[in-house]
Amino acid sequence: MKKKESILDQFKAFAMRGNVVDLAVGIIIGAAFGKIVSSVVADIIMPPIGVLLGGIDFKDLAITLKAATENTAAVQINYGLFLNTIIDFIIIAWAIFMLVKLLDAMKKKEEAAPAPPAPSPVPPSEDVLLLREIRDLLKSK
Repeated sequence: MKKKESILDQFKAFAMRGNVVDLAVGIIIGAAFGKIVSSVVADIIMPPIGVLLGGIDFKDLAITLKAATENTAAVQINYGLFLNTIIDFIIIAWAIFMLVKLLDAMKKKEEAAPAPPAPSPVPPSEDVLLLREIRDLLKSK
């Protein structure tokens, strides 16, 4: 009788497959990369753009739909933060595009590389030739 696998055993087998672990690593690295790009956009790219546009801080760009009162916060459309997010996306998409392009170029170069020459067959030694001759003589008798 075959022992039934527990749910925990099945999950362990699923989680330890190579592609699941690779995917998890990719997601973690992608999240960290996204934070780096967000910092580059917010802290390096947008301040000079803001200065060029007359000292605008994009984080503060918003349309107020309802002013704040004593009991409620203001209701705003924060389009400056949205612009930052759009720029983040464009930079991340460009970086991923360039990475995929690099990997494709490396793959094509690898495919185009000539195959190593096949090893030339080593001629049989004199002993092997003699043994073959004896075998053939014995077969003929």
